Amino acid sequence: MAQYSAQLDGVFVALADPTRRAVIRRLGDGPASVGALAGEFPMALPSFMKHIRTLEANGLIHTVKSGRVRTCALNRERLALVDGWLAEQRRIWEGRTDRLEQFVTDTEENRS
Repeated sequence: MAQYSAQLDGVFVALADPTRRAVIRRLGDGPASVGALAGEFPMALPSFMKHIRTLEANGLIHTVKSGRVRTCALNRERLALVDGWLAEQRRIWEGRTDRLEQFVTDTEENRS
C-alpha cells in the first residue's frame, strides 16, 4: 500500500504542472521527439528537459534515444494508477450519497 501511495503521489506531482499535462496530452496522439515537443512551449530546452525528466522519473513517459534524436512515448499503463484511484474515490462518494439519500428518504417517511 505504501508503494502504491508513493507511486500515485509521484504521478500527481508530475501532473500538477500545466506544461507536463500538455506534454501528456500531446503524447496521447503518439510518440514525438523532444525537439518537436519543446517547440510548442515558450521556454529554453534545458528548462523543458526538466519537465521531461520529471515525467519519465514518475513513469508517465519513456524516452528512447536514436542518434541525436530522443523520442518520447506515453506510458498509458501508468495513467491507469490515476484512473484506478479516481474510480475508488467515485465508489466511495457514490456510496456516501446513496446513504445520505436513504437517510433523507427514511426521515421523510417517518415524519409522514
